Amino acid sequence: MKYRTLGPEFEVSALGLGCMPMAGVGRNMYGEASEAESIATIHRAIELGVTLFDTAEIYGPLVNEELVGRAIRGKRDAVVIATKFGFRYDENGMTGVDSTPANVQRACEGSLQRLGVETIDLFYQHRVDPNVPIEETVGAMGRLVEQGKVRRLGLSEASAETIRRAAAVHPIAAVQSEYSLWERDVEADILPVVRELGIGFVPYSPLGRGFLTGQITRREDLPEGDYRRNDPRYSEENFDRNMKVVEVVKAIAAAHDASAAQVALAWLLAQGDDIVPIPGSKRRATLEDSMKAADLVLSADELARLDQASPRGGTAGPRYGEKAMAMTRL
Repeated sequence: MKYRTLGPEFEVSALGLGCMPMAGVGRNMYGEASEAESIATIHRAIELGVTLFDTAEIYGPLVNEELVGRAIRGKRDAVVIATKFGFRYDENGMTGVDSTPANVQRACEGSLQRLGVETIDLFYQHRVDPNVPIEETVGAMGRLVEQGKVRRLGLSEASAETIRRAAAVHPIAAVQSEYSLWERDVEADILPVVRELGIGFVPYSPLGRGFLTGQITRREDLPEGDYRRNDPRYSEENFDRNMKVVEVVKAIAAAHDASAAQVALAWLLAQGDDIVPIPGSKRRATLEDSMKAADLVLSADELARLDQASPRGGTAGPRYGEKAMAMTRL
């Protein structure tokens, strides 16, 4: 495994592990997961040198953090734990956003308990709350740093303006947003701002929710109940158009005796040393395949071919439905 820095003096593995598929999302996201295999996947990731593990309060809610906590017991010194707050929820699931200072404190206390740690290494605001000034939220997050409960702060899916305002209140170590060959909008304004401010960037869904792996060759391959059946980019009218970039990814993968997933991740890693993707996995086989991307070097010609095959704005369909899109870039 190779290593990178997210902001000053914050070294992590070049590829992290997104833990969302492991627990609490069930059939509605990426299919069923085995707790035993999920925990074995986290242990294998640690063996491979992965240090950054990403979870969130809303995954479940709560049970994903609990699983990660069980998995890292006795291994705390080997891991960097990132988790997120910012949603309201009840027994039926998410009901809205809440980044009030009181909820920031409440969420942190709960995450610490579920994860079984004394300090959260990276604490993200999961989505910007339009009803609470970012200065108030980040001020509350900063007080958690003063209390020793959090080491570093992050934002997820924030706009460039919000990132600037947040960084003026307290140092921001990382911004997490969707970024991949089929979602490149962050290149316009988010990446320039985080680089200007010395903030690391953590792409989630770096494999296009599985699309860029090439393992889903038609929409019918998705299991019944899989939420991607409602994903605009997986829709009948967009699926075939979006497969064109996968064909290029597969061709380059074949030349390297690599997987399509490895090529898609290697392309992201080549976009800058401040970029640390977090591919999600719930199985050791998938994890081991993805992590090989850290050692895959693409030529300038191959990178150019990928850029040409999937230019910014070239993917058919929005990346989320209308409701979820309304919660991004605030």
